[in-house]
Amino acid sequence: MRVHVIQLSYGDDESLPDRVDRVSALVRAQSGADLVVLPELWPNGGFAYGTWQAGAQPLDGHLVTTLRAAARDLGANVHMGSFVERDDDDSLFNTSVLLGATGEVLSTYRKVHLFGFGEGEPALMTPGDRPVVYETLGLATCYDLRFPEMFRALLDAGAEIVLMPAAWPAKRVHHWRLLAQARAVENQSYVVACNTGGTHAGVPMGGHSLVIDPWGEVLAEAGDAEEVLVVDLDPAYVAKTRATFPVLADRRL
Repeated sequence: MRVHVIQLSYGDDESLPDRVDRVSALVRAQSGADLVVLPELWPNGGFAYGTWQAGAQPLDGHLVTTLRAAARDLGANVHMGSFVERDDDDSLFNTSVLLGATGEVLSTYRKVHLFGFGEGEPALMTPGDRPVVYETLGLATCYDLRFPEMFRALLDAGAEIVLMPAAWPAKRVHHWRLLAQARAVENQSYVVACNTGGTHAGVPMGGHSLVIDPWGEVLAEAGDAEEVLVVDLDPAYVAKTRATFPVLADRRL
């Protein structure tokens, strides 16, 4: 499986329509990919709380429709990162969407762990209520990384590759790398962690998107700026790792 991880870099001066057009073109340009992964809240800005209400859209809105067309044109699965979703009750969610190669919506995940310690996401959004696995792809988002029980739930639901878009700030990027490797090692899974660069509402973002194998080896790592990582994953390697070093069989809790 060839995965293209698009680490976007942007600032507050780029409008939502311009960014959607630019990212759609980037997705269409990923020739040869089986799966394209985008970061968290790239349409809205990870820390741009003041824009979230105005920029929120339903699942059948312009944003998802546009990315569905890009996935269909590319002919590859696309994890379109996450966006601020507004549902029929006017509630907001941090929602990620996995698209199929013909543009269909394969799965959605509403972020369970909302970051902000009572402000930002917790003040504005409703948390999701369940982990999501599509076939062998586990879905997680940013702050979820700090909660190992979430990744155990994905493991138990059949995840072998965890796709994790993020808007992780630069001042805690050391935690980002450390925790992503830990989640891969303890669950013997691939972790595809797609972060953002640039500055969102005055907050410098960390970049350093990572692809990590089931032994915790970093297969690819981005820098601070916009970059595309291209990595080949071997799904059979997960089963091989778990059979060679069967630590998961010794779980007691």
